[in-house]
Amino acid sequence: MGGVRTPLQGGLPPSGAVAGAVVEIACDESGFSGTNLLRSGAPVITHASVDLTGDEARELITGLSSSRHEVKAGQLLRGPGAAIDWFLAALAGRAHVCLIDKELFLITSIAGLLLGDAQRAAGLARHPAGPERDAFLAAFIDLVRSKRRRPLPPRVERFFRARDALRPGTPADELDPVHVRAVVTRLDQEDRSIPPPLEPLLPALASTVLHWSGPRRRRVLVTHDEQSALTADRLTRLQLALAGPDGVSPLAGLVMADSRDDPRVQVADLLAGVARRSAPGALEAAGLVTSRSVPGVPVTRG
Repeated sequence: MGGVRTPLQGGLPPSGAVAGAVVEIACDESGFSGTNLLRSGAPVITHASVDLTGDEARELITGLSSSRHEVKAGQLLRGPGAAIDWFLAALAGRAHVCLIDKELFLITSIAGLLLGDAQRAAGLARHPAGPERDAFLAAFIDLVRSKRRRPLPPRVERFFRARDALRPGTPADELDPVHVRAVVTRLDQEDRSIPPPLEPLLPALASTVLHWSGPRRRRVLVTHDEQSALTADRLTRLQLALAGPDGVSPLAGLVMADSRDDPRVQVADLLAGVARRSAPGALEAAGLVTSRSVPGVPVTRG
């Protein structure tokens, strides 16, 4: 039936009133391709957030277009450059962009999940880009994906064949088949204590929340465009992972919204689309904070 919308899925609304200093943000992404992290037309994902009020967002959108239809990043980018400059300048100090390189995210996931130390991603990344590295990353995706699983032995065998084809001298040499099998067995058994290794949106959201929380440890209320990756279970675990020594998490809650209904989400959508297609320096020059560091998958040796 035309015009009928399905109910919004996911999210984790706050269980009650949120105490203390609070900031409300609206978020959206561009370039998200699920677990298809290597074979998509978008090598990066941008996760954008703004702290505008609804009235401020509506005024900004009105300044971009008099049309009653939703403005999209492609329209803005095809228009005069002055429009983008005006849009970015209007968001100075009111927005944040997290930029995620999909290949680097995969490398960080390998280091954190299978080597037990996400900081060792830099050593893995030293292997030059090319067919060998592509095959290694593709074998990792096949190893840990949750859908269309093949039996474990051939997945592990393919992964280590791809590892052996890499040049020696990187942390990949230290991968232990016994440990790899143990971790992947836990993934196959849906051990939810392991963060999904192929979901970059979760660490991007973590980076966004930590930015807006800041040194004051403000609680962050998120309104997000609908995303199937942001389930209540995953968001609950993210809350726990971000909690401070006092047990209080900066992520106070997350509710889903349709950008057609929420102008703040529409602005975040525009910003994410513009950021994905623009040089990062353009955002920094406009006074926007751009984060390129994404937390890795936590250690899972326990």
